Amino acid sequence: MKIKLENNKVFFDNNGSKKEIHPFWLRERVNGESFLDKVTQQRLFDPTELKKNIEIKDLKLSDEFLEVLFDDGAKTKLAIQNIFKEFSNINDVKFIEKIKWDSSLKNYNNYEFDEKMFEQKKMYEALVNFYQFGFVIFKKVPTKNNFLIEFANSIGSVRRTNFGEFFNVKSIPNPNDLAYTSLPLAPHTDNPYRNPVPCIQILHCIENEVKGGYSTLVDGYTVTEKLKKDHPDLYKILTEIKVRYQFIDKDVYLENWAEMIELDDEGNFKQVRFSPRLDFVPLMDKDKLELYYSARNKISELYNSDKFKIQFKLSPGDLLMMDNHRLLHGRTEYNANEGNRFLQGCYIDYDSTEGKLKHLKKKFNYEL
Repeated sequence: MKIKLENNKVFFDNNGSKKEIHPFWLRERVNGESFLDKVTQQRLFDPTELKKNIEIKDLKLSDEFLEVLFDDGAKTKLAIQNIFKEFSNINDVKFIEKIKWDSSLKNYNNYEFDEKMFEQKKMYEALVNFYQFGFVIFKKVPTKNNFLIEFANSIGSVRRTNFGEFFNVKSIPNPNDLAYTSLPLAPHTDNPYRNPVPCIQILHCIENEVKGGYSTLVDGYTVTEKLKKDHPDLYKILTEIKVRYQFIDKDVYLENWAEMIELDDEGNFKQVRFSPRLDFVPLMDKDKLELYYSARNKISELYNSDKFKIQFKLSPGDLLMMDNHRLLHGRTEYNANEGNRFLQGCYIDYDSTEGKLKHLKKKFNYEL
């Protein structure tokens, strides 16, 4: 990518494809104390009040900066890399490459917690690790006074649901969800019946005295790519058909229609929804239904295969943060009579982790 100047015009050249950059686009981006608030970087002017036919009077180009003088007297000095970044239309987080993994994953990173880490390089490294693998574990997180909420709010903002600001995961009488029993939970994603689905789940282990109750994780990204390669017809129908996900409680009825495998605008992996106790496939032609059921069975087989899952036991003070759009999670059965198994959970969304990551990137002058 290159910036070129011709007759007081600015061109963006991407591998021989040259396009003029509109003068107004550049004028909107003027910087300096007269035009931008120093702290918030919000404009101190309303671009809709500028004249429409802005023209460029003078240009200077160096390896790092583009200097522009406009006919209304405004001057600006724009970093070339910032212009490239805007034309790429990709945010910082998308530059972090997803690392596919399966049951062979052994040495995943744990980060020992300290109360100052939210503004330290260690948190930046932990968040990069989270986006690479879809999860990260923090050790020795305080287990008193619902510290989970303080942890989550130090990254972003807790997303409240009908389960509350946070929820307690332990075996209870008359539960409204199988999570609140000692039964095994097959790999699944949380809350597919919501729109939008909570992006990130945080689970904090408070007590764990039982022999079973091992946490299970599966990389949905790895599995869907495997399905795409080996069974493209099954993969295709799971990306096309919207199914109904439903949750009913005494005072709430939640429903969402969505694909089991959701792709982004470029056809790449975006999100998985998998909770076969909660999905309802729409009525279709018999042959199409046969194909869909085959696809759902196959991906369920892969999600539950020992080849793709990792299992570990959370200890008191362990805090697991996982991408609910990418990973499936579950647990093995345990005997509640052996002692307490008590976790606290909550949800946050991507704007929390992305915002924190960008803040720390700027603070430490990191490049993703």
